[in-house]
Amino acid sequence: MRNFHLAGRSTVHSQNAMVATSHPQAALAAIEVLKAGGTAADAAIAASALLAVIEPQSTGIGGDGFALIQPKGEGKIVAYNGSGRAPKAATAEWYLERNMKGIPLTSAHAVTIPGAIDFWATILRDHGKFGFDTLFQPAIKAAEEGYVVAPRIAFDWKNGFEKLKKGINTERYLLPHGKAAVAGDVIRQPELGKTLRAIAKGGPDAFYKGAIAEDMVETLRAAGGLHTLEDFAAHKTETTVPIGTMYKGLDVWQCPPNGPGITMLVMLNILSHFDLTKFAPMSIERFHLEAEAARVAYMMREQNIADPAFANVDVAGILKSYADEYVGKIRMDRMLDLPKVSPPMNPSTVYITVVDKDRNVCSFINSVAHSWASAIVSNKTGILFQNRGAGFRVEPGHPNCIAPGKRPLHTIMPALATKGGRAVMPYGVMGGQYQPVGQTHVLTNVVDYGCDVQEAIDMPRGLHYEGVYQLEDGVPAEIVAGLQKLGHQTTKVIPPLGGGQAIWIDWEKGTLTGGSDPRKDGCALGY
Repeated sequence: MRNFHLAGRSTVHSQNAMVATSHPQAALAAIEVLKAGGTAADAAIAASALLAVIEPQSTGIGGDGFALIQPKGEGKIVAYNGSGRAPKAATAEWYLERNMKGIPLTSAHAVTIPGAIDFWATILRDHGKFGFDTLFQPAIKAAEEGYVVAPRIAFDWKNGFEKLKKGINTERYLLPHGKAAVAGDVIRQPELGKTLRAIAKGGPDAFYKGAIAEDMVETLRAAGGLHTLEDFAAHKTETTVPIGTMYKGLDVWQCPPNGPGITMLVMLNILSHFDLTKFAPMSIERFHLEAEAARVAYMMREQNIADPAFANVDVAGILKSYADEYVGKIRMDRMLDLPKVSPPMNPSTVYITVVDKDRNVCSFINSVAHSWASAIVSNKTGILFQNRGAGFRVEPGHPNCIAPGKRPLHTIMPALATKGGRAVMPYGVMGGQYQPVGQTHVLTNVVDYGCDVQEAIDMPRGLHYEGVYQLEDGVPAEIVAGLQKLGHQTTKVIPPLGGGQAIWIDWEKGTLTGGSDPRKDGCALGY
């Protein structure tokens, strides 16, 4: 239970519907859609479209996304993969012939085809009542009339200033008056507003074909990209079946590869062999076990996970046996000897969770990959392109090697926990490579330590990355020292790790409980 003597957030409670996002204006826009009779899917997309304007470092229509949706909160769960593909001309040989050993983060080569617009349209086709013409109105208004910059967004703007100074069209579109926006500034993006109006009227075809697509292709090719109009016109969202595992009475669901959700499921399979309740939630042992499970799972991911249309990804085999190979090797007195993995960090994303009055459940995530993405904005349309393609390898034979029409190994992953077939917690933790660890941390806080969703989100975090255990300020010094004695090299992480949202569904009481991460600007709202 929260200590009301200390600063903190209360959980938010309601009976009808609940939404949690990383920005209050997006949460409000979603609630207004729900009150107007919209579904959870409608509300999520209204919020995501608005965030594409008001949280530009994290998301946008130049990005892509994934979602898990469970109609009525029971029965069949549908997974949506809205991730973009590499251009048809993008071969490993093309890059190797030019002595490129990787895909530069701020280059047109890092830009896969933006999937967000078709992703949203596909979800609305299946689960929505409204169209873009209605749901885009808050985003259009914010772009054309202006929005007020929130504190965390200003923090990221300041940190991204040097990157934006060097980008393509970024000074024009994203550095008003030649400097980073600060909290309280009013920002207008009329070109983006015009683009959103065109898409609201013309649907996905207005984005993937015609003048908007022509502007995007012209911008990318001028920057050295291999993109064509045919690449944009060919993009389609994939509707698929989620993958899952059981953790101490809950079924936990993720989108399948090329999403990274299997990483978190392997972590849970490892931790299910340990009684975490023997250790305090803030203890050396708990942080050590979480790190060891993550190191094993991330190693698995880097060696095995890629676009299943191009690589043989044995999901069933990995979930059945991979954890068992390592559980017996984990020691409480020292670290495992494992190879260091160093994938790109990708820290910027938005996560949205919505439950509507009919208990339709939507766990939804959208991203432009790295903070401020590729730092390339389309010439006329104001679209910031994601740099998800920087996650590709250019090593022939590697599962995640770039290839024409291939989707990269992703970092973003919406989650859904169910019990007896019913949804109990749609949730997510944004933050690039942190997401599998973040989701595991939140879930084990709830399941093993009895936290409510806000307490589970608030608790200090750590990420073992590139051989170093990155720990937030809130991790006590005695835990840091104890981890060092076990062999962990530690450092203080800046900025804080990720940002999450969660909703708990109590079917017996007929209530909803929401939480939202203080590491971002957002909130949960219900009615």
